Amino acid sequence: MAEQKKRAERGTMKKVLRYIKKYWFFVLMSLAFAAATVALTLYVPILTGRAIDFIIGPGKVGFGEIRKVLETIVVVIVLTALFQWLMNLCNNRITYRVIRDIRRDAFAKIEILPLKYIDGHSYGEVVSRVIADVDQFADGLLMGFTQLFTGVMTIVGTLGFMLSVDVKITLVVVVITPVSLFVASFIAKKTYSMFKLQSETRGEQTALIEEAIGNQKVVQAFGHEEETKAQFDEINGRLQSCSLRAIFFSSLVNPCTRFVNSLVYTGVGIAGAFSAIAGGISVGQLSCFLTYANQYTKPFNEISGVVTELQNALACAARIFELIEEEPQVPDRADAGTLRKAEGNVAVSHVSFSYNPSQKLIEDFNLQVKPGQRVAIVGPTGCGKTTMINLLMRFYDVDAGGIRVDGKEIREITRKSLRENYGMVLQDTWLRNGTIRENIAMGRPEASEEEIIQAAKASHAHSFIKRLPKGYDTVITEDGDNLSQGQKQLLCIARVMLCLPPMLILDEATSSIDTRTEIRIQEAFAKMMEGRTSFIVAHRLSTIKEADVILVMKDGSVIEQGSHGELLAKNGFYAKLYNSQFAV
Repeated sequence: MAEQKKRAERGTMKKVLRYIKKYWFFVLMSLAFAAATVALTLYVPILTGRAIDFIIGPGKVGFGEIRKVLETIVVVIVLTALFQWLMNLCNNRITYRVIRDIRRDAFAKIEILPLKYIDGHSYGEVVSRVIADVDQFADGLLMGFTQLFTGVMTIVGTLGFMLSVDVKITLVVVVITPVSLFVASFIAKKTYSMFKLQSETRGEQTALIEEAIGNQKVVQAFGHEEETKAQFDEINGRLQSCSLRAIFFSSLVNPCTRFVNSLVYTGVGIAGAFSAIAGGISVGQLSCFLTYANQYTKPFNEISGVVTELQNALACAARIFELIEEEPQVPDRADAGTLRKAEGNVAVSHVSFSYNPSQKLIEDFNLQVKPGQRVAIVGPTGCGKTTMINLLMRFYDVDAGGIRVDGKEIREITRKSLRENYGMVLQDTWLRNGTIRENIAMGRPEASEEEIIQAAKASHAHSFIKRLPKGYDTVITEDGDNLSQGQKQLLCIARVMLCLPPMLILDEATSSIDTRTEIRIQEAFAKMMEGRTSFIVAHRLSTIKEADVILVMKDGSVIEQGSHGELLAKNGFYAKLYNSQFAV
């Protein structure tokens, strides 16, 4: 298990380095500025030691020499500040460009993920990965660049300077140092899994909050407030628990390494004092040594803090890379054809499909639809009606069998051209942020104002649009919160009427519309469906009496097929469904 975690960490680190590799120039510049900053910082104690050695005793102070040293120290400090600013500039450039690239790749992957991934993961959890986890990763990466480079160079540089002054005292420092490294390494191993659990729980919490806010009306309508609060409290409690453990262990690093570093400082002070008494080093050199001992141990505190933050960053990076590396939807074939102005001849042959391999849904489904036919699909909830729509539009690919449009296998033509030949109006409305005009013209952005208005009039949406504050220029939200459910559905119908594609899919298209408007729209649909292949999914069987063919589905199979009159005459499953809706 531990070895598996190590491999996962190494794999994540390699992926991070691949993103950083593109900005190697800024990395080299950052290293150069870090080296210059460290070298100048370490030069200051030498200058300070020289100044101390010019103070020989009362009346014997070399003020001229001390003044020159102080002037040099001021110049060195100014240069150090300049190089440090340039180093931070490079680090910021690297970090935020890497973050930009990761977010761009994550969003690009979301655009090509198969629907089964989106259906299988809550929106909040996906948003948490792209926003919160990437932000956490950015914080860790920036701290890593800022403090890791300078910390390592400070340690190496300090050891070099100390060795040049006195080897024996330096050995005292080197002997005690591994204790600090061991403590930091032990705690870092403990914190990775805790920070990973923290990120996962935070994603779960974000998903719940997103769902609760997005469906607040539903929560309140069913009086589910207390249950939702209890669910939130449970997740919040788990987040508190894992966050406390992660923060507790990570917080141990600094005091533990400080304790070890104090031992180093004490050892240097005692050894240096004896060496100064014996005449091995001057008082100024002892002062210089003590400053170096302090500077040498300080990076261990910073690096240990960086290591802890990097554990959190890597845990977050692992989650975002999981998203980026998800299998995309099967791309269109390189030689995929284009479907133009389909006639509407649809053939479904021996199709089998299931969302979950362990739960069979559609098996050996066959259907032949002639151009211009109106095909109604009815049946109990969960029988596979909407699934058939998903397969026809190729939102999901079949497990076995095939679907042909005008004799062409839909997997051999581009998804874009296939979907351009369908017009969909679903029970769930699809709107986006923008004006009413933009929402109606989504399928035909080049449509003229007159065409948009005619489509709105045909769908009986024109009258309510004119009553809006800015008419067709009224801005609506993604969920259309400033419109009623019926108005949103009318806009979706207007969108299809503007495009008038050769094939139509109507899935409870008038479920949210009042009876009077529904009768008018059914008349408009009747005109629109003339000469167009139409698939109608309905629960209200009164809306499909005029269909050419009615498919009665149950448990993923077509159990009855025929016209409304023929199916009633059979007195089978359809007749029972119909009579149950109109029983006196």
